[in-house]
Amino acid sequence: MAIKFTQKDVLWEEVIPGGNHWSGLIRRGTALRMTDLSGGANCSALLYNADEKLERYNMPDSLKAQHTAFLTTGSVCYSDMGRVICSIIGDSLGWHDTICGVTDSAMITAKYGETSFQTHRNEMYRSGKDGLLIELAKHGLGKRDLTATVNFFSKVSASEAGDLSFVNNHSIAGSHVDIRFDMDVLLVVSTAPHPLDIKTTYTPADVKLSAWHVGNAGRDDVCRNNCLQNSRGFINTERYYL
Repeated sequence: MAIKFTQKDVLWEEVIPGGNHWSGLIRRGTALRMTDLSGGANCSALLYNADEKLERYNMPDSLKAQHTAFLTTGSVCYSDMGRVICSIIGDSLGWHDTICGVTDSAMITAKYGETSFQTHRNEMYRSGKDGLLIELAKHGLGKRDLTATVNFFSKVSASEAGDLSFVNNHSIAGSHVDIRFDMDVLLVVSTAPHPLDIKTTYTPADVKLSAWHVGNAGRDDVCRNNCLQNSRGFINTERYYL
């Protein structure tokens, strides 16, 4: 499903280089397109209620309520208060990982080799965890606020025995996902590689963010009507903003 918007609709754009990190306030009724600029991107995201950061994305509730293990068009992300924090209104891929989390520095060193800012400057290999912690600190948050991430652009399959396998080449250049923010949200992202990425060289792709105003979910919204629980989740969110 492709959402149409023109360049004149864009409120702002930002390119996050591969292996880097970003955070910002996204207002309710804003949509954000994430675009994989060269293929093979991973964008690990954390989401918090901007006004009360103790409320944040809850992975178990999001998956349980929607009877799924991954996110795509029609899916929503629930907060731990039962509210819809954001929803996916368009998606060219059909699968975004929710269960594998992010890399830490030990994983990055073991897989790609050791680097440091002192010798490599911005070319150092930064882990997803370190990037997220750097951004969280800007907003008075820290290690205890790290939760499960949504890993946009990444797909992981499970065998009958429960073994997880990274699906290589899932995201190609130009792949995108459109996320509507149904609350005022602090968004924190890292573009470091996925923990199960099979590449042995540290070459994470750049991700472009494009924001535009889309408004709040209507009664015929694809995410609201995806399942009965989503309908209740949107009611909870709307009552919060009365």
